[in-house]
Amino acid sequence: MEADFSGYATKAGLKCSDGLVIMPDAFKHQDTMQVPLVWQHGHTDVENVLGHAILENREDGVYTYGYFNQTTKAHAARELLQHGDIKMMSIWANDLIKRADRVLHGAIREVSLVLSGANPGAVIESVTIQHGDMETELEDEAIIYTGLEIELMHSDADADEDEESDSEESDDEGTNDEDDSDDSIEHADMADGTTADGPDEETIADIVDSMSEKQQDVLHYLVGEAISAAESGSTDTEDSTTLQQDHLGQQDTKEKEGDDMGRNVFEDDKTKEGEKTVLSHSDIAGIVADATARGSLKNAVDAYALEHGITDISTLFPEDVATSNTPEWFGRRTDWVDKVLGGVRKSPFSRIKTLMADITEDEARAKGYITGSLKKVEFFSVAKRVTTPTTIYKKQQLDRDDMIDITDFDVVAWLKGEMRLMLDEELARAILLGDGRDPSSDDKINDQCIRPIATDHELYTTKVTVNIDDASSSVQEIIDAIVLNRRYLRGTGLPTMYTTETYIAKFLLLKDSLGRRIYNNLEEVASELRVTEIVAVEVMEEEADLVAVLVNPMDYVVGATKGGEVSMFDDFDIDYNRQKYLIETRCSGALTKLKAAMVVEKTASTNVLVVPAMPDFDTETGVLTIVNQTGVVYKNGATVVNAAGSPYAAIASGASVTIDATPASGYYFQTSEEDSWTFTRD
Repeated sequence: MEADFSGYATKAGLKCSDGLVIMPDAFKHQDTMQVPLVWQHGHTDVENVLGHAILENREDGVYTYGYFNQTTKAHAARELLQHGDIKMMSIWANDLIKRADRVLHGAIREVSLVLSGANPGAVIESVTIQHGDMETELEDEAIIYTGLEIELMHSDADADEDEESDSEESDDEGTNDEDDSDDSIEHADMADGTTADGPDEETIADIVDSMSEKQQDVLHYLVGEAISAAESGSTDTEDSTTLQQDHLGQQDTKEKEGDDMGRNVFEDDKTKEGEKTVLSHSDIAGIVADATARGSLKNAVDAYALEHGITDISTLFPEDVATSNTPEWFGRRTDWVDKVLGGVRKSPFSRIKTLMADITEDEARAKGYITGSLKKVEFFSVAKRVTTPTTIYKKQQLDRDDMIDITDFDVVAWLKGEMRLMLDEELARAILLGDGRDPSSDDKINDQCIRPIATDHELYTTKVTVNIDDASSSVQEIIDAIVLNRRYLRGTGLPTMYTTETYIAKFLLLKDSLGRRIYNNLEEVASELRVTEIVAVEVMEEEADLVAVLVNPMDYVVGATKGGEVSMFDDFDIDYNRQKYLIETRCSGALTKLKAAMVVEKTASTNVLVVPAMPDFDTETGVLTIVNQTGVVYKNGATVVNAAGSPYAAIASGASVTIDATPASGYYFQTSEEDSWTFTRD
């Protein structure tokens, strides 16, 4: 069956605007293959398939023969071709492989009839995936326009005439090839990196490889335009290899159409006919040679521009392109925020009440019974804690004029994302550490409503103090202190350790006496401390004496009634033409499990560790004896009771007394668990 039309699907040597060149035999494996023939690369309607095309690989590209089917759209397309309304086609290809800006291989998936307005020359629009070898790139897909007109297939007689015409044209082309043999040799020499006289010490390929990516783009652009002009038959009265290019990258059509279509970037500001500055093949060779001497292609091009009167060389270089669609935030690391907010328990009630009863004292123990003796009553206290909600918010505004003028991205969505990010960080910070603001600040988050774990009452948070700043100490003492006092931590399951990047680095840098690292990774440190993981919290760097917080977030409850959850509001201020946004939440938060957390703090390097001695108490007589110990101050409430021989010589039966120990100036206790005692007389 005779084809309805034919033409080149793609031609070897054509260069696109970004410097890619389709090499001969790039689609050789598809010789005689049949692919769909479609209209304008349309994939949404089955009627867009007009027939099929047979591919034929040739030395100078891929030729195709098109066959229409009997559909209505195919008949319409045939009429458009016969009438000369459309003259061009393009291909869609994928699996493209390129190396050094040369397309070496690919797969043509379809041939498409396109409107004549297609950009002349080869244009490849694609998304590049970089491979690990840094040499081969896979093009996701490409649409390639050859800019060559379609040849209609006529009757047998016409076909014979066409063949004779083609033969004559082929002979003419052969003659031209012979005439241009010197120029061909020159290009071959440049590609091989040698000259007719023999190999150079530094080849052209070496020079091109030494250029930056931007410099190579300019060189490829100039050479590609020269090749395109030569193949399309452009001529000049002075030089057959002359290239003229306007601002839009299209061929100068001034002579063809008789009017001025645009200024040539290589054209002087002269009005005299024939006084044009053009860029020829010899000019390109001169620029490359000058670049070798100068060591910079940019300087060589600038020198050429000045010599030939080009006043704005930046026209040839690509425009600046943003690396992302939206501005990038520069803020604190917030990876830890999700671990805190995602781990806490949520309650549908904003008022949290915690009831507690301490049954760890001896008075709460079960007792043995002796026949005939009095059975003693168990003593323990019950207490409660109520936490009420507070409001946390963030407010922003935008001028409506700015909202309209910013078209590159959705500025409102971008701004709302920032507001939610900062609100979450502030809530997580208030839960773990407190917001850090001065108590007198109007912006302070009430720490009686969002109770910070790090500063909570010792019934909920055990305090451990270490001295790691003196000359003989190291961060190993932190690990030792946590392991030693781990028995006081009574939270659910294994806790998470929150600390800073500074201390994480110090843990990993610990070495033994032979200079070997003690811990190979952070997981080994976590295993030593018996925690699920160690999380870096950047805002902890602002807390000078805080080393770490150990807690299982599920022991912390955040309560919010309906309507108190995170909500976004917006309003328009008609007087000031501003759009205002508010994001807020109303909630409460507190630890609900006793001894659920542990906080590690450091003390001044000059302080001395002291362990307070427990006072002696006779449960039968009620006599309390306090040891006078250096570095320890014993108190009953606000009254100091350090003297030997207790003033509580006769505590009444059933009465209780509480003695608290505090470190004297220049001393510190390692834990808060051994500094308070309550005594009750039988």
